[in-house]
Amino acid sequence: MGQPLPISRIMHTGVLLQCEPETSVADAAARMSENSVSSILIADRGQVVGIWTEHDALAIDFADPAKFRQPVSMVMSSPVLSLPDTLDAGEAAVRLRDTGKRHFLVTNAEGQPVGILSQTDLALNQGLEPYLRLREVRAAIPRPPLMVRGDQSLAEVASYMHRYPADAVVVDCQEDGLGILTERDMVRFIARRTSNTLIRELATRPLLTVNEDDPLIYARDQLINNRIRHLAVVNPLGEVTGLIGYHDMLAGAEQMYLDDLREALEQRDRALAKSRRTLQLAERVIESSFEGIMVTDKDVRIEFVNPAFTQLTGYAPEEVIGRSPELLSSGRHDHDFYKRMWHSLQAHGYWRGEIWNRRKTGEVYLELLTITAITDDNGKTSHYAGLFTDITQNRKNEEQIRQLAYYDALTGVPNRRLLEDRLDHAIRHAHRKEMLLAVMFLDLDRFKEVNDTLGHAIGDDLLLQFTDRVKSCLREDDTLARLGGDEFIVLLPEVEQLAAVTLVANRLIAVNQSPYQVQGNSITIGASIGISLYPADGTTVQELINGADVAMYRAKRNGRNHYHLFNPEAIERV
Repeated sequence: MGQPLPISRIMHTGVLLQCEPETSVADAAARMSENSVSSILIADRGQVVGIWTEHDALAIDFADPAKFRQPVSMVMSSPVLSLPDTLDAGEAAVRLRDTGKRHFLVTNAEGQPVGILSQTDLALNQGLEPYLRLREVRAAIPRPPLMVRGDQSLAEVASYMHRYPADAVVVDCQEDGLGILTERDMVRFIARRTSNTLIRELATRPLLTVNEDDPLIYARDQLINNRIRHLAVVNPLGEVTGLIGYHDMLAGAEQMYLDDLREALEQRDRALAKSRRTLQLAERVIESSFEGIMVTDKDVRIEFVNPAFTQLTGYAPEEVIGRSPELLSSGRHDHDFYKRMWHSLQAHGYWRGEIWNRRKTGEVYLELLTITAITDDNGKTSHYAGLFTDITQNRKNEEQIRQLAYYDALTGVPNRRLLEDRLDHAIRHAHRKEMLLAVMFLDLDRFKEVNDTLGHAIGDDLLLQFTDRVKSCLREDDTLARLGGDEFIVLLPEVEQLAAVTLVANRLIAVNQSPYQVQGNSITIGASIGISLYPADGTTVQELINGADVAMYRAKRNGRNHYHLFNPEAIERV
């Protein structure tokens, strides 16, 4: 048996998210949400004194907004459970299971934090795929899902999830179908200081599903591709019978997975350690691998590449052997990037991350690369082994999913979801800077007549031209979003005085005066604009949008094609 697999090989590294004890719960949640992490460390004068996680967020009383302002030290878990980075991963898995925790702080020999280990880290590492291919989804469903009604309050559901406990619930939104509410959503609601709202307004829809008889590998891939952590499981009748996440896939397979992973890594390390003396044997072991493999000497000169390397890069072995891997450099990474890479290799013996490289054809591609330092019997580095896969298409798929999730399909401008995120951020920024911001609700006058008389194709082209005209009137930091149909929102952050807002409004009305030339048709169409201001007309996302909406309808009633302030008296106060 080789050396145990230390948790330093699979933990999450990098900058650990921290805050001070007096940081408010809402601000701590905002930092977690912005960084898409599931925990934040609380440090007092450089010493970690606690941790606050997504699961801890369920204990917050959403019915009392004052709870969002309390110091995070009042609700953190303390002391922080920690493990040494040299601990065997198998023993760490036992600690996770026995304590019922999902996170451990990982410390080095000096007791300094160097990483976070979670159940997800174990589930996402290579080695679990054979197990996931053999089992069906139904075998991993731990229990029926928690179902809640859409007319329940956020506070009720959070308390229910905390008592059960559960990291997600299925929400029955009646005619709007089923949705889902998760611990990560709760953190986001705290960050936005969401009041005790009915959950049908907050649930994520539609509810993504897998079938009971699908293999677990398919469910795992769906979670990765959609960048989510839960899927609903449905039976042949379409009924939801459970929720499945990474934790459920890992349950029952921890020891088998860790044993297999340890054995695979030990075999690879043994084979690569002997590569100088038995290179021919190593070639036979890895020549059929779908991963590109490159072995260098201690001076980082290439000694060996496998067929997959040639297929992925376009370079034949004779073109690269004896040369430095720098010939693959894309030029997209600076000196500090490679400095951090070599620091990790020297400190931990490995580096894993994403890197842009260039094929022989000149095409730039993104690869997931793992570099391992191979040592001799005296513990001295004798070789470096790099294993990589092309993930360019995966990144494109992620970007496409992000585009669909956050941007309007017709005009390409942000949709309501992205607008609300930006507006929430702008409100917090305006509060800190003690500045104004403006929300403009734009609605095209008599747009329905265009659709009804000339057709939807003409209407779509008109909306595209209208979008271009509006953009020409805005600053780089302003946001134009489409809510749907002919309804648009303009967000103007960091406004110093009301005159700047009315100047933009007049500019928008003026630029819309010229007739639109659409597929041989000359169309003249106006725009009614409603304006709300922070903080005079509201301090939340919905208050400002609703205020601008009301003002827009007043503009329509007053003759269309001009703007109206939600509170005209603001002219005297600003």
